[in-house]
Amino acid sequence: MMRFVLGRLVSLGLSLVAASLVIFLVMEVVPGDPASFMMGINADPAAVEALRRQLGLDAPLLSRYLDWVAGLLRGDFGISYTYKVPVSELVAERAAISLPLTLYALALSTLIAFPAGIIAAARRNSAADVTVMGATQLGVAIPNFWFAMLLVLVFAINLRWVSAGGFPGWDAGFWPAMKALTLPAIALALPQASILARVMRSALIDTLSEDFMRTARAKGLSEGQALRRHALRNALIPVLTILGLQFSFLLAGGIIIENVFFLPGLGRLVFQAITQRDLIVVRSVVILLVVAVIVVTFVVDLAYALADPRLRRPAP
Repeated sequence: MMRFVLGRLVSLGLSLVAASLVIFLVMEVVPGDPASFMMGINADPAAVEALRRQLGLDAPLLSRYLDWVAGLLRGDFGISYTYKVPVSELVAERAAISLPLTLYALALSTLIAFPAGIIAAARRNSAADVTVMGATQLGVAIPNFWFAMLLVLVFAINLRWVSAGGFPGWDAGFWPAMKALTLPAIALALPQASILARVMRSALIDTLSEDFMRTARAKGLSEGQALRRHALRNALIPVLTILGLQFSFLLAGGIIIENVFFLPGLGRLVFQAITQRDLIVVRSVVILLVVAVIVVTFVVDLAYALADPRLRRPAP
């Protein structure tokens, strides 16, 4: 197990180095100069050049990359060109909304998908299976932004149970904050729950037909006992893969939902930074999202090894 973990850690480190290089170079080739954008189209060239020196944009490419990486390792992401505050403060403020929203949506997705997938697999080709598969097909087909607007129309405008958008802040209390995140979390969770339920059903159906399941039934276990004790664990590998991908998608891909519900999260921060040419914010947020995705992938790999000990063995 230790060799397995060390191998994954080396892979994680190399992935982070490669990701930082790609992100830095992509930001460098993006058209437009932040200093020119900040000064305006009629600015004096000398003033623009002075601002470029002040921002460190005139330094050699390699020097700027190394300074950026060194700052990341110290937790110093630089100063935002637009907001004139440390980028770390902006990211921490917005992550306090995006991260709980992601975890909330992922928890809802799992709580919906696991029972639905298990019921559909255990009662294959029954009315329950057809109903679950029909509902998941509908969930996959409906865009989450349209579903989000439908939730606002029903629960915020017609029933007036919740507000149509905005976030009161965690200072207002835990429950008011969670109430503001509930509709966005549902809008994010239901399409992902549909995908996860279909994967769970497919994996369980494949597992239920294996020889060891027939052996378990022959030893006297009921269908439910065999499913709980043997089938579920062996069906977890593809499900864990989807869960890891969904966490990454929910964290990095919630920009549309955040705009529908006017949530000041990381998605809206990146969108605003792009429109304002605040590339240091874009670069820092993107690398943090990449780090989150890579770390989640690492955790999923460890979960694979715990679920199936055969994966710890080196290839022959």
